[in-house]
Amino acid sequence: MNKLVIGGKEISEKSPTFIVAEIGQNHNGDMNIARQLIDVAKEAGVDAVKFVKRDIESELTREQYNKPYDNPNSFGETYGKHREYLELSVEQHRELKEYANSKGLIYFSSACDIKSVNDMEEIGVPAYKIASRDLTNIPLIEYIAKIGKPMILSTGMATLEDIDDAVNTIRKYHNDFALLHCTSEYPTPYEHVNLRRIFTLKKRYDCIVGSSDHTIGIMIPVVAVALGAKIIEKHITLHRYMKGTDHAGSLEPDGIKRVVRDIRNFEIALGSDKFELRDYLFKSRNKLARSLVSKKEIKKGEVLVEDMLTLKSPGTGLLWRERYKILGKVANRDIECDVTLKEEYFD
Repeated sequence: MNKLVIGGKEISEKSPTFIVAEIGQNHNGDMNIARQLIDVAKEAGVDAVKFVKRDIESELTREQYNKPYDNPNSFGETYGKHREYLELSVEQHRELKEYANSKGLIYFSSACDIKSVNDMEEIGVPAYKIASRDLTNIPLIEYIAKIGKPMILSTGMATLEDIDDAVNTIRKYHNDFALLHCTSEYPTPYEHVNLRRIFTLKKRYDCIVGSSDHTIGIMIPVVAVALGAKIIEKHITLHRYMKGTDHAGSLEPDGIKRVVRDIRNFEIALGSDKFELRDYLFKSRNKLARSLVSKKEIKKGEVLVEDMLTLKSPGTGLLWRERYKILGKVANRDIECDVTLKEEYFD
């Protein structure tokens, strides 16, 4: 059976859905906001929180770093300074990991470069996320795979060839990975979601498959679980109108609560595939189902024939398929019309 174990929690076809609150950089570089978002995740009942770690020098060319970045969501005059503003230090990640763990939440991160992987190893994260943009970053994927920890790979901007390369790289070292169906569009319109890709991923790669959702609203994660997703990742924010590119496509506290509630209720509702008449159904069945009833007055000594029978509620008597128990037998008493029939009325 395909399975992952992250922070002591098993993720398999038989386990509850592993729900990740994606904080990313919605903390806006503010530790107080980061802690508040962890509190939101805890109250919602998710399993884990995920952040992002980047080394800006490893991430950007000098030209890209110095590129002017003048827009309402900018935290710096250049793209590089904007990215640096949002970046948390190793010590800040350590502090947030301890805070999350103290609340019973698993803490892990997308590590976008080898230095960031080493930084996350320093604080002891139990797993790694590979962001969609890094699915073709085979050196990074191989570096993490060699560590041997579980890996979750997002496929939001990938071709099947890209995914093949990444999966084949990991499988040289282990099989502890999952693929997330995703669309890297923020927010994602429904016509671009393509949830049927979940089936393609499961069939082609024979691994745990999940969904990283960027739509506005709470429907898609629950539907994804119904289609077989075992990991759900959803961005969270304190307020969707906050400054920053990811906030508009994220869920506010009430939204993430509803996602967790609906997924857990769906898992309960899946129930059993066995058809068994449970105790809680007998009251309704006895009241509403049909039983064999006399269609006409039956005199003592008459032989019962089918024309004398009809079906009416309550459902406490004989079923239609049980009519053989009394057909052809002789009434041992007078039976009025519209009476629920019993075997003891006939010899």
